[in-house]
Amino acid sequence: MTTDIMKPDHARNMRLVGHCDQGGRRDGIQVMVEDGFAYVGHLFSQGFSIVDVRDPANPRPAGYVPAPANTWNVHLQAADGLLLVIHGKDVFADAAFADEAAYYKAAAGTALGTAAPKAERNWDAGLAVYDIASRPGEPRRIGFMPVSGGIHRIWWTGGRWAYVSALLDGYTDFIFMTVDMSDPANPREAGRYALPGMHQAAGETPAWPANAKFGLHHAIVDGDIAWGAWRDAGLVVMDVSDRTRPSLIRHTNWSPPFQGGTHNCLPIAGRDLLVVVDEAVLDDFEDGLKNIWIFDVKNPANPVPIATMPPPSDQDYTHKGAHYGPHNIHENRPGSFQSTSLIFSTWQNAGVRVYDISNAYQPKEVGALVPPPPAGLMDRRPGKKPIIQSCDIFVDRAGLAYVTDYNAGLYIMEYTG
Repeated sequence: MTTDIMKPDHARNMRLVGHCDQGGRRDGIQVMVEDGFAYVGHLFSQGFSIVDVRDPANPRPAGYVPAPANTWNVHLQAADGLLLVIHGKDVFADAAFADEAAYYKAAAGTALGTAAPKAERNWDAGLAVYDIASRPGEPRRIGFMPVSGGIHRIWWTGGRWAYVSALLDGYTDFIFMTVDMSDPANPREAGRYALPGMHQAAGETPAWPANAKFGLHHAIVDGDIAWGAWRDAGLVVMDVSDRTRPSLIRHTNWSPPFQGGTHNCLPIAGRDLLVVVDEAVLDDFEDGLKNIWIFDVKNPANPVPIATMPPPSDQDYTHKGAHYGPHNIHENRPGSFQSTSLIFSTWQNAGVRVYDISNAYQPKEVGALVPPPPAGLMDRRPGKKPIIQSCDIFVDRAGLAYVTDYNAGLYIMEYTG
């Protein structure tokens, strides 16, 4: 296939600045940019890659750190000269999960065998810590915290406390864990919270259907409140004023009647708003329309939905194939681009969408960019097609957006609206 990698299929108030194939490992999930280097977790290539983005128009592969056997490093966080990287089972390398529904329609503890462990694990599980200050672009591992079943995603913006979604033996799915980073060489668990019914080893019984994924994707922490995206369980608001004893403020769920898959919960500074993303996880629109919601959270104990972002309308993406719908948003991290009115989001086969939420009751799309089809497939699972799958987005202080794709590498874009 011949593709003009710098010619978008659709663009409005956005332009492509640069592209990198990440040294041939074009699959990307989460991306962090620190001191002129992008750190990209892989979905199929295991490990993570480093891209030199000091010249955004000419990003260059700068390194690759392999993961242990059967392990992926899909998510990572960078701050304070450190890089935190998750270790968990490489799910999609397992033939049992060739059909994504086998993973997304089952509890992780059941699917991966950690709820009631019976066999020795063949993957590495925990949290790795790298020094990226001494030699930027050349990570040097300095610490590791084992976690029995692995970690999915982290929220850490520097300082003492990190927050992870952890899969622990005896639990049905990923739960919330606080991590003490005061000694980066020896991170350690400080506290945990799970929804009632998740601690199977303690005799708890889930009150939800077996095909519902009641597990934490990750939480964003603002002050003493953790806003937890709990997949098919919706929004879980937690009090973390005591990091050793997180406690529930409110659990609210809109699935059913909506489709679940809650992925991000972003508090908007000074506006008492929360932007909540429900992730599309199945091909060919099988899981239906997923929304990006806006909640009024003046009272964190009573989140009220007030609007949803308008879905892309420039073409019919529901029949384009592959995943269609929201995946991720830029999370306004300290040191990155921060806005109380602009929301940058990825919509997989519909590329990147920028929304203006100045009027929270009437959000509007103000920018879009859909990259061209990928040059080839990194996703070797049966039935996959060469269709763009814009995945994660990080916007730097200068306003450049770094966008990963499951198959196409790293794009650097700019919003011009």
